Amino acid sequence: MNAKLKIKYAKWLMRGSLFVSLCAFLIFNFALLTLADSKNISAATIESRLAVFDDVWETVRDRYYDPALRGLDWMAEREKFRPLAASAETTAELYAVLRNMLSVLKDPHTRVYAPDERFDWQHPRFISVGISVREIGGAPVVVAVEPKSEAERAGLRAGDIVTRIDGEAALDVFARRLREQAGMSTLASTRLLAMSKLFEGQRDSALSISWLGSDGKEKTATLKREWRERNTDLRVRMVRDVGLIEFDVFTQSSAIEFMHALEGKLSRARGLVVDLRNNGGGEAEAMTEVASAFLPAGTLLGRFTDRTGHIQFEPRTRATMLYAPDRIKSFRAPVIILTSGRTSSAAEIFVAAMKEGRRATIIGQDTCGCVLAIQRRHILPDGGELDVSEMDFFTARGARLEGAGLAPDETVTLERQDLRAHRDRALESAVERLSGASLNQ
Repeated sequence: MNAKLKIKYAKWLMRGSLFVSLCAFLIFNFALLTLADSKNISAATIESRLAVFDDVWETVRDRYYDPALRGLDWMAEREKFRPLAASAETTAELYAVLRNMLSVLKDPHTRVYAPDERFDWQHPRFISVGISVREIGGAPVVVAVEPKSEAERAGLRAGDIVTRIDGEAALDVFARRLREQAGMSTLASTRLLAMSKLFEGQRDSALSISWLGSDGKEKTATLKREWRERNTDLRVRMVRDVGLIEFDVFTQSSAIEFMHALEGKLSRARGLVVDLRNNGGGEAEAMTEVASAFLPAGTLLGRFTDRTGHIQFEPRTRATMLYAPDRIKSFRAPVIILTSGRTSSAAEIFVAAMKEGRRATIIGQDTCGCVLAIQRRHILPDGGELDVSEMDFFTARGARLEGAGLAPDETVTLERQDLRAHRDRALESAVERLSGASLNQ
């Protein structure tokens, strides 16, 4: 395949995920709101709402990677949701109907954005109250607090248990978010995304939150929902003779920064830890270039197939970067990759290739199992946007990752006591394996 075709496929493939993101992963996971470039019609009339609905339904029918639509009766879904779209009173209600219809596919890559929403995976923004929570032991537990935020000033700390949100039991809010949540590839990823939406609401609105601190006493504070931009920069550091590298999305800039780090800060590392626990995917070509530093040139990373079963794209490692004049620097020392349920899409492809090539040990938790590909974004009649999964993915050995994910070689679960002690047991285990010494020594 020539360079121009590769660039074309790179623009098509793996345009990001939240868990989202969903990563987003996922990935990545974050709803980003920006002004759309244009609007052709509004959702003010029944005719216009049905025009948008029909366009979504027909595009999925005609372009979805699985012609059988995962065994669903797609016509029955149309008959169920079309009257709801017609009766929607606002754009928000219309798009809620569309998301509910798409949720039956249980595919986080097939998603719809209203005209005032747009997801920029290279510069992801999201509404936050200053804390991140995860489900630990069946409870919503704070895993991170933004420095200098209202939440930090109020006394919220990692390891605290959120008990109430606006006076309602936090677990009841979680159960409602879970019912409302669009389907994901696995139950674990669905619960992860629902938990990330615990504090969802209008920007600049206030929220009352109650929590149990380390002293076991319940405290309450009022926090404001504000825009935050997720850090997509490459973070590199050394712990003694082990290199640590972390990034949340595969982009051409992160691939170039990675190569420069191998030539510089990581040049004498006796081992490397690649932290993909918050990586929701990104560009297939950028992922290929990072993989090229570890695997021989020409190594097949997998295959993307269309709805007819034909192979559309086969990423392979190479010796020279596609978007920079540099040769790819080879890294020969041992590698450990850290994963979580937020590791998705292109990040899962990278993990699978490294694992099949016996080039890395995997530590952490199961990955998302969210590995489908979008060729092009579809513009709806009102200026909204629709992503449709048009290609499936199989590893070089023929394994299908969608709905399955990847299990680590060593499982390390998140514990409240570790959060309170500011311990990262997965990272500690990785550094100890590579250096032969404890991270705390």
